[in-house]
Amino acid sequence: REWDPGWAEQGLTMAANPWTGSILPRKTVELVALAWCSACTNLNADGTRRHIRGALDAGATRDEILMVLKMASLLSIHTCSLAAPILLEEAKAAGLQPTSKHAGPTPVCDAMKAAGQWNAAWEPFFALDPAWTEAFIAAGAPVYIGNVFEPKLAELLSIAFDASITHMYGPGTRRHIASALKHGATMEEIMEVLKVCVACGVQACNLGVSILSEM
Repeated sequence: REWDPGWAEQGLTMAANPWTGSILPRKTVELVALAWCSACTNLNADGTRRHIRGALDAGATRDEILMVLKMASLLSIHTCSLAAPILLEEAKAAGLQPTSKHAGPTPVCDAMKAAGQWNAAWEPFFALDPAWTEAFIAAGAPVYIGNVFEPKLAELLSIAFDASITHMYGPGTRRHIASALKHGATMEEIMEVLKVCVACGVQACNLGVSILSEM
C-alpha cells in the first residue's frame, strides 16, 4: 500500500473476492486456500498457518483440517501417474519387461474397481507394483469414501490441488471437475475454487515485499 497503493487496492479487490462473496461458505473458502498452501507442491508455511486459523475460526473441525493435510500429502501420487506410463513405454522400446511381482490380495483396489471408482491412470503403477499401489489406495480411499467430507467438497478440494499454479495437473483437474459436477457442484462454485487458487498468488508479494523492504 505504501509503495503502490493503486495496485494494492486492485489486488486486494481481486484476491478478497471469494471471501467477500456468497457463492461458497467461508469454511470451504478457507479449506480450499489451505489446500493450496499446504500442498506438497507448495508447502507455504505462513499461508498454511493463516488458513488453518481461518478454517478453525470458520467452524472447521480438526478432522476436516487433518483430512486436507492428508490430501496435500497424497498429491505426490502424480509422480507415478506421470512417470509410470512413460517407464512402461520406454522399457518396452528398450526391449525390457517389468519384473513379475506377486500381487497378493488387493481388496481396496478390487473394491474401487467394482464400484467404478478406479482411475485408469493408476493402472500402470498397479501393474508395476500392485502391493504398493494397494497401500497407497488404502491411504487415499477415506478422502472419497469416508465420512469427513461430503463427496462434493472432496472434489472441490481436489480441483484446488490439481489446478493450482504450483501443480497444474490437467488430467486430474478434468476428472475432478467432472466428478464435482456429478455430485452437484455448480459451475459458479468450481470457478470460486479456481479464484481462490489465483488469489493465493499474492504469496509472492507476501514473501518478496518484506525482503525488499529490508534492503
